Amino acid sequence: MHGEMTYLERYPELRFDPEKLLPGAQTMIVLLAAYESDKPVYKEGDPRISRYALGEDYHKVLKKKGKQLIRWIRRETGTLQARFFTDSAPLLEREWARRAGLGWIGRNGCLIVPGKGSWFFIAEILTDLKIAQDEPFDRNFCGSCTRCLNACPTGALLGDGRLDARKCISYLTIEHRSEIPDEYQGVWSDWIFGCDICQEVCPWNKDPEKVSIAELLPDNRRISLSWNDLQRMTPELFDELFGSSPVKRAGYRGFMRNISFLHPNRADS
Repeated sequence: MHGEMTYLERYPELRFDPEKLLPGAQTMIVLLAAYESDKPVYKEGDPRISRYALGEDYHKVLKKKGKQLIRWIRRETGTLQARFFTDSAPLLEREWARRAGLGWIGRNGCLIVPGKGSWFFIAEILTDLKIAQDEPFDRNFCGSCTRCLNACPTGALLGDGRLDARKCISYLTIEHRSEIPDEYQGVWSDWIFGCDICQEVCPWNKDPEKVSIAELLPDNRRISLSWNDLQRMTPELFDELFGSSPVKRAGYRGFMRNISFLHPNRADS
């Protein structure tokens, strides 16, 4: 169900045996970084970008933080091998977070942290330093709630923590490189990059952990764009606004495809 994301087919041995990423590895240290803030506040019909992409590119921001943490661990413990990852290696990150005792994988497929919600980036330090293991999180507190399933306009969520990426708005507006299938015309009208619906309706996100890393705060320029602004976007302006943002993943052509798919003839502001 991974659509055009053929990279998910590669390196299955690394997904099941992280020691192949770092020979002699003893420990996976799992880290979370919150990215939810009080912004953006959209009006109905506004163009929307997924919250995780409104700040600076989390890969670079968290990698810098991770390297700082590794240097501190080395000072405290002596020489050690360590590698830092965040959405950058064939690791089953949500499952490692669950095994580290941080939370459970909800019906929407997101890691949900009790009392803190799901608006988190996940990162890992793989190291040969042996540390006492935390207890895995073996409970699931979704209960009988199906808000995320009911709210997903494309029916991408399967209800057991898996999703059909081929139907997911995030996939269709980011990773899907060909034209968005006509069957989704009119199914959503606002998401131009990514989608937050299944997290927005989750009761566990009623009072979530808030972002504390300045670089991950939303850039006001990225949340105040009108449809008129977007339709007049040039490659140069796209690079200026999104060159340091996860939005660059879609590329200028993919981004403009999304806008055209939603409002091919719209010219108002």
